[in-house]
Amino acid sequence: MFLSSFAKFEGFALSEKRIPVSLLADLVHASQRIGATAGRLAKVKELSSYLHTLQPEEVEIAVPYLSGAVKQGRIGIGYSLLRDATSSAAMKPTLSIGEVSHALDVLASTRGAGSAARRIATLRELLSRATSDEQTFLVRLLTEELRQGALEGVMIEAIAAAAGLPVADVRRAAMYSKSLGTVARVALREGAAGLEALMRLELFSPVSPMLAQTATDVAEALGLLDGEVVAFEWKMDGARIQVHKAGDDVRVYTRGLNEVTSALPEVVEAVRTFAAPSLVLDGETIAFDASGRPHPFQSTMRRFGRKLDVEGLRHIAGELSGDEARLLPIA
Repeated sequence: MFLSSFAKFEGFALSEKRIPVSLLADLVHASQRIGATAGRLAKVKELSSYLHTLQPEEVEIAVPYLSGAVKQGRIGIGYSLLRDATSSAAMKPTLSIGEVSHALDVLASTRGAGSAARRIATLRELLSRATSDEQTFLVRLLTEELRQGALEGVMIEAIAAAAGLPVADVRRAAMYSKSLGTVARVALREGAAGLEALMRLELFSPVSPMLAQTATDVAEALGLLDGEVVAFEWKMDGARIQVHKAGDDVRVYTRGLNEVTSALPEVVEAVRTFAAPSLVLDGETIAFDASGRPHPFQSTMRRFGRKLDVEGLRHIAGELSGDEARLLPIA
């Protein structure tokens, strides 16, 4: 039995774990239809219709899959592991999306001596249960190469349509939640009241940034604001970040909600000096040279690369001073 092969690696109690039963094949077919659909409204309708067929716990799994991600996040599945786990395809679809998610839970938690062999065995077992179309979908999903046009904005509209809620409410809840799948489950199961409960700002739980609307000129922008008091400032091209502080504990996040505290020690040091015992800052950080002029945008963004030499970059910026890493508020 499929679940037994996964359970023996981690000691799961099968009698206590309920696995949803919607087939992966149905999700794959929905993905194919969405990918073949050009119009935004048509994509939203297709997604909404499919979400209606799922149980709430399945929605939390399916929404990330249809957006090209998995709820476990990055679990270290590369081409070499997939090559070693190659298996012949199943003739008939029997694999449920719950079983797929359970297998990925096992893969994500497999660590220590002999873990490589266990991960290969787990992945091979999963692929052996999948049809050819399902295998193709899973490989593209696990290698982050699934492109079907169901981006977050489209998915938010689909969740709102499926739950019969205003798009603005779903979008606001999505800003506060790390998981769009969770937002979808709550919206479909608990409605507006459930979404309201998600809209809480918590320290060290970064929220998605609010993005500015565009206008053709200042007059149009002022008209859109309808008499509100406004402030103007120079736009300086930096890296959008969010900073959370509780006492001396300071953490920095990107606009993609990834933690990058170690990459910006100047910001951490500066925020620790602020009098407020706890705060959340949303702004842009810019690297300045010794003369007080901003470095090119590309230089600032080097701090967020995969290969970091933070001390080296601090040296390049010149002697460190209080002005060399500035957190600029966003109007």
